[in-house]
This record gives sequence, C-alpha cells and structure tokens, in this order.
Amino acid sequence: MIFLHQIFPGIWSQGKKIFTKNLVPSARVYSEKLVEFEGTEYREWVPFRSKLAAAIANGLKQVPIKERSCVLYLGSSEGTTVSHVSDIVGERGIVFGVDVSERVMRKFIGLCEQRGNIVPIVGDANNPAEYREYLGGHEIDLLFQDVSQKNQAEIFNKNAKLFLEKGKFGLIAIKARSISQSKNPKEIFREQTRELEKEFEVVQTVLLKPFEKHHAVVLCKKN
Repeated sequence: MIFLHQIFPGIWSQGKKIFTKNLVPSARVYSEKLVEFEGTEYREWVPFRSKLAAAIANGLKQVPIKERSCVLYLGSSEGTTVSHVSDIVGERGIVFGVDVSERVMRKFIGLCEQRGNIVPIVGDANNPAEYREYLGGHEIDLLFQDVSQKNQAEIFNKNAKLFLEKGKFGLIAIKARSISQSKNPKEIFREQTRELEKEFEVVQTVLLKPFEKHHAVVLCKKN
C-alpha cells in the first residue's frame, strides 16, 4: 500500500521517491511510474531525469511553484520537467516552454497538445525580447532555466530584467561543463552566483550529485 506525504504545494513523497498529481490520468511522459493514492493518480518524478527533482531530493528548501502559477521555463527540451511543473500549476496555471531547437520542439508540441496548460515557444533564451509578445501579457511568478550556454547566469538575468518583478523567485540549473571544461566546477558556481547577484538575492545553492555530475540548482529572489 502506498502512502504519500505532501512536502511542497503540488509535490508529494514516499520515502526518497517524489510524485506529482497527474494532470492527464493514465498518461505517461517518459515511462515514469504511475501510482494511486486515495483515489487520485500520481506520477513519479525521477531525479535522474529532472534537475528540479534532483534539487528537491538533495534538500531544496523551497519550491516557489503552486496551483495557478505562471512559469516561464527556459530550455524546455522535450518536456520531462515541464510536465511535472504542469502537474503542479494545474489547469488554471500556465507554463511557457521556450527552446531554441526546432527538433526537440516537435516532440514538445505533442506534450503541449496533451496538456492544455503548456505553451510552446521556439526562441533563443539569450534574446528574450524576441518572444516577449508570445507571453500574452501574463505576469510571471517563477523563472526557471535549464540551458547549456556559456553565459548561463547572464541569460537568466536578461530574462529576469524583462519578465520578473521584485520579490518573485527564480531557479537556474547551472551546468559547469557547458561553461568550461577546465575550470573547477566550484569556481564556476561561485562565478555564476556573483553574476546572479546583480539581479537577485541568492537563497540557496544545491549540488545535484549523484543525479547529475558538475551541476547545481540555484534558488534566488529578484531584487
């Protein structure tokens, strides 16, 4: 028998396993396990497949997403993590998924057709003004970024300046080896954090071992 305990709004756990309530019952996104608890279906959120889930598993103290939230997600890829964010925000929330790759966007669009609260945007996160009009004037509650550019923190700050009001939160996955193959990852994390502090108060940095090597997720609050 399974018993789930709510750990954050829209996020449950059983032991070390993490779950979200399935917005589209019986539908899987990436072969994840489906379970039933008190008559409701939940999807297992696998930390080896999602950096946000890995951060939660490793002690992220706050997940600033809730029902009805409006999330701008940079680097949506095929939508593994986006699908769980979609579960959390629910039918009255919205997730704008931005990715520069038309190839991955084709699969992502299939997910968007299944889940009416996700909006796909083909765009370069380094040029946020190009997709501003596609946000339809929505106020962004959370900025999330998972891109592989060398200037990851700079990109995050650009989008924050344009879309995020003071006091709102951001989450950024920093990929050290996408920035430098030779520098010590800890030094890269420090450099990127200093860049983030131009726009944000850094609240917490979570390393993602053993789920991801040389990765960290940073939680920050807009100045």
